Amino acid sequence: MTDTLSAPTWTPTVFTKPIDVNGYRSVIEIFEEANGRFANNVAFTNFGQSLTFKDVDERSRAVAAYLQNELGLKKGDRVAIMLPNILAFPVLMFGILRAGLVQVNVNPMYTPRELKHQLNDADTDTIFIFSGSSPTLAEVVADTPIKNVVIANVGDASGVDMPSPPPHEMFADRLTVSDVLEKGEQLDFTPPQINPSDLIYLQYTGGTTGLSKGAALSHGNLVANIAQFDAATDGFMRAGEEIVITALPLYHIFALMVNCVSFYWLGSRNVLITNPRDMPGFVKELKKWKFSVITGVNTLFNGLLHTPGFDELDFSNYKFAMGGGSAIQRAISDKWKQVTGHHIIEGYGLSETSPILSVNPFDSTEFTETVGQSMPKTEIKLLDAEDNEVPLGQPGELCARGPQIMQGYWRKPEATAAVMTPDGFFRTGDIAIMDKRNNFKIVDRKKDMVLVSGFNVYPAEVEAVIAEIKGVVEVAVAGTPDERTGEAVKAFVVRNNEDVTPEAMQDYCHNAMAAYKVPKYVEFLEELPKSTVGKILRRELREK
Repeated sequence: MTDTLSAPTWTPTVFTKPIDVNGYRSVIEIFEEANGRFANNVAFTNFGQSLTFKDVDERSRAVAAYLQNELGLKKGDRVAIMLPNILAFPVLMFGILRAGLVQVNVNPMYTPRELKHQLNDADTDTIFIFSGSSPTLAEVVADTPIKNVVIANVGDASGVDMPSPPPHEMFADRLTVSDVLEKGEQLDFTPPQINPSDLIYLQYTGGTTGLSKGAALSHGNLVANIAQFDAATDGFMRAGEEIVITALPLYHIFALMVNCVSFYWLGSRNVLITNPRDMPGFVKELKKWKFSVITGVNTLFNGLLHTPGFDELDFSNYKFAMGGGSAIQRAISDKWKQVTGHHIIEGYGLSETSPILSVNPFDSTEFTETVGQSMPKTEIKLLDAEDNEVPLGQPGELCARGPQIMQGYWRKPEATAAVMTPDGFFRTGDIAIMDKRNNFKIVDRKKDMVLVSGFNVYPAEVEAVIAEIKGVVEVAVAGTPDERTGEAVKAFVVRNNEDVTPEAMQDYCHNAMAAYKVPKYVEFLEELPKSTVGKILRRELREK
């Protein structure tokens, strides 16, 4: 493939600060630099407890030493982490990375079925898991490579005993993160040499075949995107002074790269929100802080705007809200500006792109209804069905090339080849238009994907589960607009048994997949609309 690569012609962008995407060999170099600059600053706060940069440095070193010495893990081995936003997450993450290991980010909302697939696909024998998620693991652990289970409780990383759900009885005698820290402090740590091409994360993303795939991201990918984001925010951030609200889950690549790594490098304080669905509790926590930055998705911003007390917060230090994951609605951004004084800054990216490909300028005074301009040193072109570039203002599939593009899908060369053009561009599957100001507007998402509160739901996965139900003849899944979540999953079903009710189907699905994937609506049809070759016409279903 490299023989056919053309010379880069960077897409025009307003982000003109010179950057060196190879300025650091690894994310660990960035981490260590921040620890030296901001040692006594608070890095993370959660449930009233805080860790300084020095704390994170020392405790992550203990984790790395434990992984090396007690578990015998070697550079390149995969380690799963299945946690909500608690202080243990960054401590464990930086410990895993310092040991030269690859972090496998797992959604704590996963069902046993989903967890089993991911652990087997990643081929990992070690998992750090939140105590409250351990019953899920208990159901499938025997069918996975997992040998080492470490339980994380809410207060473990801070050394404070805080209420946590009890672990499943199968893991009642397993070590906790507190035990790992205590043991690791007594062990020697040998830092491995980490290169830009070494993997850092397996970031699982929904698959059109119904099975999620691991986007293999390297240290170089993340270093590049951090440098790109730094250029985009040039002039807006004060080193060591920002307070960042982290309500998006850290297992999501957006919060992971932007909040947990980029703002860490800047010396910012991350306020971790463990349960943002508790909106009154969320606003109560926000009242404690003169925060400057918050990241989120449309549904989160909408929820805050409709929660009493949000409009009474102190926004004197507020700089921007950055939204991604799903389209930000103009009505939400307009109301947000009325309350905070600023529109929501919308960006665009994917797990496969580390994640940011484009973003609106952070000094924007208008809501553009676009995803902004390309990041520095990023090429974007829009292609038609024959892979020809489309004229300005015409829709085409957004394809991108740059240093933040993944190394490929983990152990899936055919799937990787399917999303790469011969000249090295990644096919996003999203249809976009570029305007005269070089802004990109996403006009249609991947044909089949449904976005529920920013989470990707792939119909094939949901359909595969519903098809298991006795009495279901055919099923097709599509997205339908939803005021609360942006979109909701709707199942169109052909049945031959009236015992197949919406309630029965939803109950079955709840046992097989995360709640946001379960169809909110079910419609029974005599037949599904199909093309002349028998392909289900999902567009017609969406239009229903």
